[in-house]
Amino acid sequence: MILYIVSTFVCDTMIKGALRSFRAYWVQDVSFVTLLLMLIFTIFIMPTLLEVEMVGIQSFDVMLSVIFFVGIWSADNKKLIVSSGVLFVLFLMAKFVYPVEHSIFELVVACMCMAVNILINFRLLFRNGNFNLERVLGAVNVYLFIALLGAFLFDLIQLVLGSSITGELSLTGTGHDFIHYIYFSMASLTTVGFGDIIPVNYAARMLSVGLAAVGILYPAVVIAKLVSLGTDQGGFRRAKQKDA
Repeated sequence: MILYIVSTFVCDTMIKGALRSFRAYWVQDVSFVTLLLMLIFTIFIMPTLLEVEMVGIQSFDVMLSVIFFVGIWSADNKKLIVSSGVLFVLFLMAKFVYPVEHSIFELVVACMCMAVNILINFRLLFRNGNFNLERVLGAVNVYLFIALLGAFLFDLIQLVLGSSITGELSLTGTGHDFIHYIYFSMASLTTVGFGDIIPVNYAARMLSVGLAAVGILYPAVVIAKLVSLGTDQGGFRRAKQKDA
């Protein structure tokens, strides 16, 4: 009995310590680098693997689940922790527990998860008013989150209105179509506009224009703000050194 109590206490202490360490990592600036690698893999590599059928759509869902799970631990207040946690559970239910492929509920939950993660990471960018290279990479993370949100919204428009984008693509009405949505979302956000895919209704057109506007304004506003923080910090340090 004593051995059982001791072992339980030790296990409980180790688990709590591991969870504290896990959370401590994801609220540090260095975690921006890890998240960036995860997003690059999800947005640029996974769609290619899906297209050549090296992986299934379930692998993409798993990567999204991991990203959403990380968002819970990156949240800096209780409301965001609870919101991201509830949405994460709903996402798991929609994808793995009660999977109804390409349902409106699934896409709405995915959009809400993405929006909450954008808010969480945006708040992390400007906490404490500090500036470093990791914060710049964090700004890139938010940019990529916006692209993912756009892809889910194009998918949702397709499901609700029956059309969204057209061009040099073949939509199947399944999760595999997401590779086309993420491509067009990135093309709109970066204002590349190859012309191979175009929006076909007003909702998709306005979403495309909205992503383009964000793609233009985001670097000008957010990155400039981060750089100004770095400039202010440099001036403050030089002033302190001069006074010393």
